[in-house]
Amino acid sequence: MKMHAKLLMTVLGVAALPLAHAVEFEDYGRVVRVSPRVEQVRQPRQECRTDYVQQPVQQQQQRSAGGAIIGGIAGALLGNQVGGGSGRAAATAAGAIGGALVGDRVDNDGRPVGQTVMQEQAVRQCRNVDAYESRTVGYDVTYDYHGRNYTSVMQRDPGQRVRLRVNVEPESY
Repeated sequence: MKMHAKLLMTVLGVAALPLAHAVEFEDYGRVVRVSPRVEQVRQPRQECRTDYVQQPVQQQQQRSAGGAIIGGIAGALLGNQVGGGSGRAAATAAGAIGGALVGDRVDNDGRPVGQTVMQEQAVRQCRNVDAYESRTVGYDVTYDYHGRNYTSVMQRDPGQRVRLRVNVEPESY
């Protein structure tokens, strides 16, 4: 009999166990108000613009020496025909120099040896600026459940109703 009494008490204890513990179930509450939580987020970025400026550029042009050589020879021959004695040598030298200058100018179209020209150059200028962006980081949701209002923060807008997990526990005395 003692064994039957122990078994009966164990069965009754296991049957009473759910009554002493919490009961959980799902239900729905009616959404009363939804307010987005907005946060300002700093977004640094770079702003650039391109300006065009005039800058001097030294240009080296290809020049021919052929005109100066031929001009120098022709000038020396002409200078040699003028004058006599020591004046003839001076006239030959002057003719060679003059002929070389004229021959160079004719051959190279009067282009100077090096020429500075103004050229438009693109100059990119950048600076860092702070931009701010508004982001929704959650929602304050107020809902009604059995005549009482509750507020909770949620990641998404739940719509017209919110699913609830209801936990019922007996009050301890």
